[in-house]
Amino acid sequence: MSADNLSRRTFAGGIAALLAARRAGAQGYAGLGENADGFAKVTPGKTFAFPGDHGPHPEFRIEWWYLTANLVDASGAACGLQWTLFRQATQPGPQGEGWANQQVWMAHAAVTRADTHRFSELFSRGGVGQAGVTAKPFSAWIDDWEMNGSEHTGDRTLAPLTLKASGADFSYALTLETDRPVVLQGDGGYSRKSERGQASYYYSQPFYRARGTLTIDDRPVDVSGQAWMDREWSSQPLDADQTGWDWLSLHLASGDKLMLYRLRQKDGRDYPFGNWISATGETQMIAGADIQMIPKATAEVAGRELPVEWQIAVHSRSFSIQCKPLNPKAWMGTGFSYWEGPISFAGTHDGVGYLELTGY
Repeated sequence: MSADNLSRRTFAGGIAALLAARRAGAQGYAGLGENADGFAKVTPGKTFAFPGDHGPHPEFRIEWWYLTANLVDASGAACGLQWTLFRQATQPGPQGEGWANQQVWMAHAAVTRADTHRFSELFSRGGVGQAGVTAKPFSAWIDDWEMNGSEHTGDRTLAPLTLKASGADFSYALTLETDRPVVLQGDGGYSRKSERGQASYYYSQPFYRARGTLTIDDRPVDVSGQAWMDREWSSQPLDADQTGWDWLSLHLASGDKLMLYRLRQKDGRDYPFGNWISATGETQMIAGADIQMIPKATAEVAGRELPVEWQIAVHSRSFSIQCKPLNPKAWMGTGFSYWEGPISFAGTHDGVGYLELTGY
């Protein structure tokens, strides 16, 4: 093993240990409720500017580029994949150069089929070129995991893109295309997360058409389907007493999209919210009182009981569905562990989507 590889592995292990230690004393899930003095604050009324906002915002503490895809192979068998790049600043202030840079990057990749779930995780320090994001031409990368645009990538559509990642026993390469612009979540991109004012800036591209190749255990298959990317940044997106969230992104057979989340609080007063996105891209906020999210069945995963089947209702839309996972064992045993996997749903509306469960 080369000295360079050894130092990289040692560094990655050190970052993982640092994150695990921080988690042990964190406020809010994964420390997202910790005090953020010195970092930029999220306030209502932001005017989003593209392509600039596709890039990083280092004055804020936490940020992610988060893509999930619901796919099928040539036989019609369902599968899903995840590609996520996280940025976190260890301290506020002007950006240091080289190894003095205070940005830490973490990435997760996963593939899920009915009979298997594979995942991998990478870490990097900022300032040394190993990981980063540029707004134009758009590129997000860590080592050889990449999400890339080109001179043809639209500022408002964030498409087309190419995507690739690999783990010890899986890999994938996709092309993502759409002619529809990104949509702002919450109130014009201001996404409130608690009654006490915690919030993030949040927009999505839920209209990607995806196609490419998925390889598991050296067996490649062609896949195609739908993908959804979330872009979010904040300095304190959770309150200190919020222990985690249940989050769904849903592709309806009608072409409409639905984003819902329930932030769980220690006192039991959960904070739900959502956005209905029409097939043509118009959005409508869904207030918490209009949302019903009821766990219907659990699965024992990684030594804990997780609510993997849900009854979901949006009363004003006469929307009522039952969600079921493709694979109940879709556990991400990463530095900050969580459940994430593809789902299908039926009821007043049919479709597919993704479910994320954190803090259990």
